[in-house]
Amino acid sequence: MRNGGALTRRVVGGFNTGVVKLRSSRRWGRFVSRHLTVVTYTGRRSGRSFSTTVAYRRSAEVITITVAFPDAKNWWRNFTGDGGPMSLELDGANREGHAVAGRDAKGRVLVTVRLND
Repeated sequence: MRNGGALTRRVVGGFNTGVVKLRSSRRWGRFVSRHLTVVTYTGRRSGRSFSTTVAYRRSAEVITITVAFPDAKNWWRNFTGDGGPMSLELDGANREGHAVAGRDAKGRVLVTVRLND
């Protein structure tokens, strides 16, 4: 099981690296950036900074992240309860906001980020 976790982290890390490259691509960047971004946050227990690539939807100053396979991921748990600060790369700039994660009746996890002014 432990080796499977290491393999998964390598695969996800490789995917994230590829997405970051696509986002900065002259040809594909503007299309990819409309749906994928990199979020950065500080772990509640570790105090370490983490970044991960996520798909998102935007409505004005509210960003919604639907967490795919939430039971296999831990990052969103940093935003349960009162939530916490998160940085997102949007429109070519870092934006700060407050993120709160919640699970709906069907078990889906949504992270809602309200961007700071």
